[in-house]
Amino acid sequence: MTTPSHHALAQRLQGLNLYLVGMMGAGKSAVGRPLAEALGYRFLDADDALQQVAGRTIPEIFASDGELGFRELETAVLGQIAGWHSLVVATGGGVVTRPENWGHMRQGVVVWLDAPAPLLLERLRADPTPRPLLQADDPGARLGELLAQRQPLYRQADLQVPQGGEDPAQVAQQVLAALPAILKEPAEAPEAPIRLQNGDGETTANLN
Repeated sequence: MTTPSHHALAQRLQGLNLYLVGMMGAGKSAVGRPLAEALGYRFLDADDALQQVAGRTIPEIFASDGELGFRELETAVLGQIAGWHSLVVATGGGVVTRPENWGHMRQGVVVWLDAPAPLLLERLRADPTPRPLLQADDPGARLGELLAQRQPLYRQADLQVPQGGEDPAQVAQQVLAALPAILKEPAEAPEAPIRLQNGDGETTANLN
């Protein structure tokens, strides 16, 4: 097994899960794997876990149960994941739309991989994975609508990492470099899991 390159940072995280949020095509799974490896964490794709629990694919769930049924199952799976520790979790793009999901994710650290719409569309066009929410006459316009709806929710994340087409390993390094600024020093950390947001829901790096 590869020795973690960021062991000290992992110690400061004290087993808190990292939840990667962002639109479909933001690279959450691709970034999550090298990020988990660097911390000595396990990587988990929440959509894969959901499909294993359901015994069906996401398009099949949407076809039979609609988006509401899918979201309810997503919340249930996320609740199970939140009971574990030392995970990097790649979430589904719409996970931020339900307050219950934020309740689960705030037990850890939420990282928004913020990619612009043109980059997202380029990646999605090259990805054969079926995307039920993009089954529209104009996928680009639909993506823009979803992005406009979700951006205010993504901004509630503890950490925002803008992207400009860097490879996943580079983005993982950006996350690793930014995390210490939103974590208290071990000597200052309370016994309970640390909170990383101020009352306005915005990231704050000055916690002293």
